[in-house]
Amino acid sequence: MRRILKVILAAVDTLIISVMAVIIYFNQCLPGNYYVTDGGRIVLPDIVQTSVSVTEAALSGKTELKLLGFIPIKTVNVKQIETPVLVPAGEPFGIKLLTDGVIVVEVSSFETEVGFAAPALECGIEAGDIIKSIDNVRVNSNSDVEKIIASSGGKSVEVKYVRDNVTCTAELTPLKCTADEKYRAGLWVRDSSAGIGTMTFYDPVTKGFVGLGHPVCDVDTGEIMPLYSGEIVKVSINGVKKGRAGVPGELMGGFISAFAMGSMEMNEQSGVYGYIEDYSSLNEAIPLAMRQEIKTGKAYIYTTISGTTPEKYEVMIEKIDLSDNEESKNLIIRITDERLLDKTGGIVQGMSGSPIIQNGKLVGAVTHVFINNPEKGYGIFADTMYEQLAKMN
Repeated sequence: MRRILKVILAAVDTLIISVMAVIIYFNQCLPGNYYVTDGGRIVLPDIVQTSVSVTEAALSGKTELKLLGFIPIKTVNVKQIETPVLVPAGEPFGIKLLTDGVIVVEVSSFETEVGFAAPALECGIEAGDIIKSIDNVRVNSNSDVEKIIASSGGKSVEVKYVRDNVTCTAELTPLKCTADEKYRAGLWVRDSSAGIGTMTFYDPVTKGFVGLGHPVCDVDTGEIMPLYSGEIVKVSINGVKKGRAGVPGELMGGFISAFAMGSMEMNEQSGVYGYIEDYSSLNEAIPLAMRQEIKTGKAYIYTTISGTTPEKYEVMIEKIDLSDNEESKNLIIRITDERLLDKTGGIVQGMSGSPIIQNGKLVGAVTHVFINNPEKGYGIFADTMYEQLAKMN
């Protein structure tokens, strides 16, 4: 009898552990936010159900997901939206960005009358910090910083900077450099950036555009560059550096106009956002797909590897991650189109933002390449990008 009881208890313990493991798994892999179109539904695994209907969830803004209909997993947000109809782009564009403040890319020492010193380092400023003002004077360029420091006369100045989204204050005392007899702080800063990317889609209703699928980051610190102002210009691709394992490829091109085709308003984790007053494309507008509509299997991307006109290439969506862990790496895609593989080796730098189309709907955008396998890369959900675009309006 005792042996039977032990067997029963062991079986119960195993069952409880298994159920808890399933709950933890679904809690991590299912998203915290769902977007449904009118008449749409929330697509869930067969053993997971919502506590209320989709209509009721959309009205209340949330619902509880339950294992087998009665074991709570997590509460998620539900938002009902009209199906947006967007123009997939795939064309290259140039980015000109001025920073909000200046990014510290290096702090260094220099020779003074009392030996080598590093005033910026000594007061706690580090590479990656974003300096907003010095002595209550807003700074947006390298020359702004240099002018204030040089005119300090060696008196301490108050530096306000941002680190990890926290505003900090430091008292910096410039010292005279023996090489040029100027007061310096040992700061190297960056105030602008320029580059080439791919436009993902255009919203003909709001005239907003989205591109890249990831932020513009500082090349030295890796930090997102805070946008003060920016513009996009037309670009022509005139060459391709083919990618191979361990060596990412690159699209090579140049700005073909000095006139801006649009303005940049946001530089976010999910891409760059702005407005284009007059936009035309050979591609027709198509519906936006909600993330739960995406399936593994065949899809297409629009991208430009020569000139200014995008072409359609076949890809495979191999994996879909519905969790909220890393929004620019929701999809794993593999290039299967032999034409693209022959010319680029797969995904190359500059293709970030290329729209992904499946079953006639816009599902995402290319974001990153696998360094050791350029045929593969990551993608971001298009509904994530659209949600951020809506915040701009």
